[in-house]
Amino acid sequence: MSFDLEKIRKDFPILSTQMNGKPLVFLDSAASSQKPKSVIDTIRKYYEAENANIHRGVYYLSQKATEKYEMARIKTSRFIGAACAKVVIFTRNTTESINLVAQSWGRTNIHEGDEIVLTELEHHSNLVPWQMLAQEKQAVLKFIPLNQDSTLDLSNLDEIITERVKLVALAQMSNVTGTIHDLSAIIRRAREVGAKVLIDGAQGICHLPTNVQKEDFDFYAFSAHKMLGPTGVGILYAKEEILDTMPPWMGGGDMISKVWKDKSTYADLPARLEAGTPNISGVIGFGAALEYLESVGMQEIRNHELELLQYALDRLEDFGGLELYGTDDLNKRGGVVSFNFPGVHPHDVGSILDEEGIAIRVGHHCAQPFMDFKGIAGTCRASFYLYNTKEDVDSLLVGLKKVKEIFGRVLKR
Repeated sequence: MSFDLEKIRKDFPILSTQMNGKPLVFLDSAASSQKPKSVIDTIRKYYEAENANIHRGVYYLSQKATEKYEMARIKTSRFIGAACAKVVIFTRNTTESINLVAQSWGRTNIHEGDEIVLTELEHHSNLVPWQMLAQEKQAVLKFIPLNQDSTLDLSNLDEIITERVKLVALAQMSNVTGTIHDLSAIIRRAREVGAKVLIDGAQGICHLPTNVQKEDFDFYAFSAHKMLGPTGVGILYAKEEILDTMPPWMGGGDMISKVWKDKSTYADLPARLEAGTPNISGVIGFGAALEYLESVGMQEIRNHELELLQYALDRLEDFGGLELYGTDDLNKRGGVVSFNFPGVHPHDVGSILDEEGIAIRVGHHCAQPFMDFKGIAGTCRASFYLYNTKEDVDSLLVGLKKVKEIFGRVLKR
């Protein structure tokens, strides 16, 4: 499939619906993307004609469901450039993937006085688990600071990532500002001191071509629901030699080899880290989402979003009076725009836009340390994906004009 925007939009049934009596303008894909008909149909087909539990059944339906589930694992490994399928662990979401690392690898390898390096721009999902682990183990959290344009200040990287650091954990792309971080310099420094690197790919994987082997990630966590797949499916990739050392973090069915009354032995990867019945339909649906993304092309999606991002930033700057957050360098940004109306609460902006059929996200975006850094309570966030158009941006600007009219302010340019 070449990048045919009109055709792509027809693949997403919800885009032809209305919200509050107005045509839907969906600008909240950073929270959760919409789903193409192929994904919806795949999930429906599973429940209508293929529904069975996996891995343990000898009958046809169970074997068929198992085959499709494991094929989705293979598709995922290929999509991210992993060496093999068994290093792909299915979870519920990015949050659970990061917690899995914290509870399994972290409890085993982080000790008193060890240091974990984060950034001030992290989503709470890549902050709170490390706070909890540090408190339990009496470890130390350190932070790579930010420049005013929301890029990372790497000027003192050698002083921050020292021999005491055991893990560096940061996002590939910010969910607030769309900032795409320079991971290569950070990973290079981590290697010099023997630290592991975890990348929160929840935002990045949806928009950027990613190869976990070439980029040398030790851990990579992301979610299906931000990349055209269903909710309730998360993915953890880790290097095989690391996964081999990680003890189970949940006990139960399917993760065991042999169980006695007083002890158990555990299954090989990936089952050892996937206790219980998983989200079978969701994983199979995610396989269809990956096929769709590959048919469009991740670089084509990136190019489309950059065009939309430039158009949106130009229009918002011309609008005047808005506080915009993030770097001006589009090579360091994804399709996310955060802004504020001075004197107008983001929730008020979001409510007025909602009346016009425009869906954006408002609040602190699970990134309160960044809000503290900026001295604000929250922002308005518009985020783009492969199905958005310049007309969507135009609609946003029309909605913002209504906000200005309602509040009766002539905002300073």
